[in-house]
Amino acid sequence: MKYYEGCEEIAKEKTQDFQAKMKLGYDFKKAYAARRAWEFYNHPEVAGRCYVAVGGLDSITLFLFLRSIGIDVPATSVSMLEDRSIQRVHKALGVKGLLPVVNQKTKRPYNKVEVIREYGFPVLSKEIAGKIYTLQHPTEKNATVRHAIMTGETGAYGGYRKGTRMKMAQKWLEIFGGPENEREGTDYKTAPFQVSELCCYYLKEKPCDDYAKESGCFPYMGLMASEGGRRQKALMLNGCNYISKTTKRSAPFAIFTRQDLLTMTLEMEAWYQEHWEEFDGNGEHLETIVPEIYGKIVRDPLNMTQEEIEEYKAEHGGTEPEGQLRTTKAQRTGCSMCGFGIHIEKRPNRFDQLRHRNPREWEMWMKHICQDETGEWYGWGRVLDYIGIGWEDDLFDREDPKPLCEECVERLKKDFTLEGPEEAPHKGTCWACRRKRKVVNRFAVEEVQG
Repeated sequence: MKYYEGCEEIAKEKTQDFQAKMKLGYDFKKAYAARRAWEFYNHPEVAGRCYVAVGGLDSITLFLFLRSIGIDVPATSVSMLEDRSIQRVHKALGVKGLLPVVNQKTKRPYNKVEVIREYGFPVLSKEIAGKIYTLQHPTEKNATVRHAIMTGETGAYGGYRKGTRMKMAQKWLEIFGGPENEREGTDYKTAPFQVSELCCYYLKEKPCDDYAKESGCFPYMGLMASEGGRRQKALMLNGCNYISKTTKRSAPFAIFTRQDLLTMTLEMEAWYQEHWEEFDGNGEHLETIVPEIYGKIVRDPLNMTQEEIEEYKAEHGGTEPEGQLRTTKAQRTGCSMCGFGIHIEKRPNRFDQLRHRNPREWEMWMKHICQDETGEWYGWGRVLDYIGIGWEDDLFDREDPKPLCEECVERLKKDFTLEGPEEAPHKGTCWACRRKRKVVNRFAVEEVQG
């Protein structure tokens, strides 16, 4: 994969080296993570002044891993943004809660609803949302940037380049480029809601940055390149530890895959049960370090032919292959208000899952966040409708079975008991993956208990 145009040979070598490490075995990665974590801790410009930025399962696991190898540093989190089951784990582990930025209008810390009302919905991705925000808030100073977003032409500040990655993808220009129609001579739609990437800044990033400045400490972060996104390129080029004049951070799990992370979580589960009294939390002994929102960590049956098994054993010194680890509920978590990546999720997506965990909260987020110029209340439902993502149709609706392809039926059967009429597969669009395939109509009866 080409991560950036015109990069120097050294950058290409770093990327190739990083990718090679990602393919190595778990034992190597575990030892590598420990070595990099201690290197960061002992770096002269860090000198042990560290903390762990904790959020979901990845960083909870990192916090315990660091403790297990003797790196005893504080942990912080803007826990109020997380699911209640995550907050409970944070409290038991003694994670210090941080507050979002103070809203100068109310003189109180921002909450999730306020930041959406003031700045806009966080949808698609942080990069795309930032571009849409720029288009929706034109100024003389950002005129050149807006032109680049619309056309890819950078102007004088960018060397008069054309066809650059500054241009927003055409499918998003079609529905969000309307504010520039008059200036650019286009005929795009204008969204009936505001979009912004600033929620992360006011609710999470700045509070963490402020803590770092006030404490003089530098963060360990549970980032993994395998998660993709904008961070992937930075991790591949800069490695686990990044130290510059303005930034110092460590991501010991950078070369981990999801399987590596879950393997580590199971190890840290066992370690925690032996050392739980050492944590300066609320005195609670957690039955598991895996927050309830994730369900349980299970291993799926091995899906390999005998020939593939023998080939695997030959390549791995006789080691027997194992099925894939996964969490029975959420695979990823974050703010319940966040829509970054929602357009590439299969259903039931994060909002569908919220509907079953907390119907009242789902109702609020879907329909009662903002008011438009007519006084009508709306929420994420309007946003999802606009970008073509379903949200009102429920997999548990017996009266409305959903068309599902064979692949999605097999995937969903791991988490739900499915029923439906006896019928032959027919052509249609799969409700879950939105691909045109042969489908059968099914509805969910209950969740499978892990």
